[in-house]
Amino acid sequence: METVAKKSEIRRLGKTGPEVLRLGIGCMGFGGWYGQADEREGIRMLHAALERGATLFDTGDFYGMGASEMVVGKAIAGRRDKVVVSVKFGAMRGPDNAWLGLDTRPQAVKNFASYSLKRLGVEVIDIYRPSRLDPNVPIEDTIGAVADLIKSGHVRHIGLSEVGPDTIRRAAAVHPIADLQIEYSLASHGAETHIFPVLRELGIGATLYGVYSRGLLTGRKPQGKGDLRAHLPRFTAQHRESNDAVVEKLSAFAAERKRSVAEIALGWVFARQPDFHPVVGMKTVAQLDEAFVALEHPLSAADVSALDALVPPGSFAGERYGEEQLRQLDSEKKPSA
Repeated sequence: METVAKKSEIRRLGKTGPEVLRLGIGCMGFGGWYGQADEREGIRMLHAALERGATLFDTGDFYGMGASEMVVGKAIAGRRDKVVVSVKFGAMRGPDNAWLGLDTRPQAVKNFASYSLKRLGVEVIDIYRPSRLDPNVPIEDTIGAVADLIKSGHVRHIGLSEVGPDTIRRAAAVHPIADLQIEYSLASHGAETHIFPVLRELGIGATLYGVYSRGLLTGRKPQGKGDLRAHLPRFTAQHRESNDAVVEKLSAFAAERKRSVAEIALGWVFARQPDFHPVVGMKTVAQLDEAFVALEHPLSAADVSALDALVPPGSFAGERYGEEQLRQLDSEKKPSA
C-alpha cells in the first residue's frame, strides 16, 4: 500500500538550503545513461513521487543533452510549488555523446542557466551547481556567477558536486552553499574521511548519489555500449567474479530479513548519514516503491553493524570511475595541510 512520507523526514539541506524530503529523486536515467528510458513511465513515477511527499528532483543539463530536464519539466508542469529542482551544469557533450570537457566561466554559467530554465519550463532553478570543478576557472568566479543569478531571481540556492575540502571552503567564502553532491554507498566510503567533516563544520548539507553503486549492489549489468556502466571498472570482466561474490553475500543478508538488496543498501546510507539526503536514481514506480520502503522502515542498529562487518570498506574491486576520470575529480584530492 502506498504511503505518504512523514513530516519528520523533511530536513533542511545544510544551514541555508531548502527543506526537502530525505529521499531525493535522481533523474539521470531519463538521459539514457543506463539504457533506454520510457518517458511516460518516468513522468508517472515522478508524479507518484510528488504525491507521496518527495520534494527534491535532481537533474543535469547534460543528461541526454537536455532530455532529462525536458522530462522533469513535463512532470512538474502545474506542480511547480511542490518540487525543489536541482540542476548540474558545466559539462559539455558532442553530437556523438562524446565528453568535451568543462566550461564554468561566468558567461557560460549564465548561458547554461538560460537553456535549463527553458527546458524545465520554470522561472527559477532552486539549486544550481557546477557538475565538476573546472581546472581552468577559479571556483570563486563560478560561484560568483551563480550568486549573480540569485540576485537576478533566476536561482535560489548554490550547490557543489564532487569537489574536495579546499574547494568547498573557497566556494563557501564567496556565498553560502546549500549542499555538496557526492557519491556514497556500501561500495564507496571515501567521503567519510576528509569531506563529511568539512561539510558539518561549515553547515553544508550533502546529497548522496550512487547509493546502489549504479546498480552494482543490486546485481544490475550494463545494457549495451551506450550504458555508462560498461566503461566503469567495477563492472568490467576483470572484477566481475569478485564483486558478484560480495553481491551474493548482500543478497543472502537481505533475504534473511525478507527485504530487497536495494532496501538494505539505501537503509544503510540513511542510518550511517542521518543528517544528509540520499538521491536515488530511478525510472519506474516499482523503483520508487522500493526506495520508500527503505525510508519508512529503517534498519536496526544491529543490522547496520552487521552490514559494516559483512561489507567493510574495500570489499569491492575496482574504482568508482576510470583512472582518467578519477584524476580529474577534485573530490579525490587530499586536502592541503
